[in-house]
Amino acid sequence: MVDVAPALLVVSAHAGDFVWRAGGAIAAATMRGERATVVCLSYGERGESASQWLQGKSLDEIKAIRRDEAEAAASALGASIEFLDLGDYPLIESPDAVALLVDAFRRAQPTVVLTHPLTDPYNGDHPVAARMALQARVLAQAIGVANSDGSFPTTDEIIGAPPVFFFEPHQPEQSDFKPNVLLDITDAFPLKQKAMECLPAQKHMWEYYTSLAIRRGVQVKRNAGPNLGLPVDTKGEAYMRYYPQVTDVLA
Repeated sequence: MVDVAPALLVVSAHAGDFVWRAGGAIAAATMRGERATVVCLSYGERGESASQWLQGKSLDEIKAIRRDEAEAAASALGASIEFLDLGDYPLIESPDAVALLVDAFRRAQPTVVLTHPLTDPYNGDHPVAARMALQARVLAQAIGVANSDGSFPTTDEIIGAPPVFFFEPHQPEQSDFKPNVLLDITDAFPLKQKAMECLPAQKHMWEYYTSLAIRRGVQVKRNAGPNLGLPVDTKGEAYMRYYPQVTDVLA
């Protein structure tokens, strides 16, 4: 691999998911000067755009609105974004969709991957996105697996083995989400808040995810211990690590 600089790849089922669940991690990465790429598998045009349907908008109009919102949100976080337009409700798992994701992994050359957890009884699109992301991560490492256009990758195009973190679902208890990583996003939270405000189609989510950041921030402070000197207004995001951590020092 030629490019070993830190790079974050976020696989998001819908146009808003990456903001609510991982906006702090994305902003924190770009604030450190790292690359961050968001891949939206769909615009969330059918299942997560109720306000637009109630206004009588057409499907194409809603897609355009959600694309504009997601682009503005990604820009606020300092990330690049691409859309696969695979449709939602349901998002269909398929070899062709995975092949497109393999291309995305090879373009992004991620050192860290964020996506949905593998269980979510309230939204089947989310586990589908997670399964395809995990499959694409493995296939993108193999030089014998072709790109979606039929060409075979060079040694510079295949990826390493980036760790995968599942971000927090909307109803964690029902999704068997037990976080083992708490991320301090205090400095990054203003950018996350700005990104959330780019998504008026889901305005009802703004307060929920602000409150969640505060609650996770309390847990960040509690688990960090009393001597770290974290501020009173610490904000946090919760994650589950999928693959084991490799280390020579336990800390």
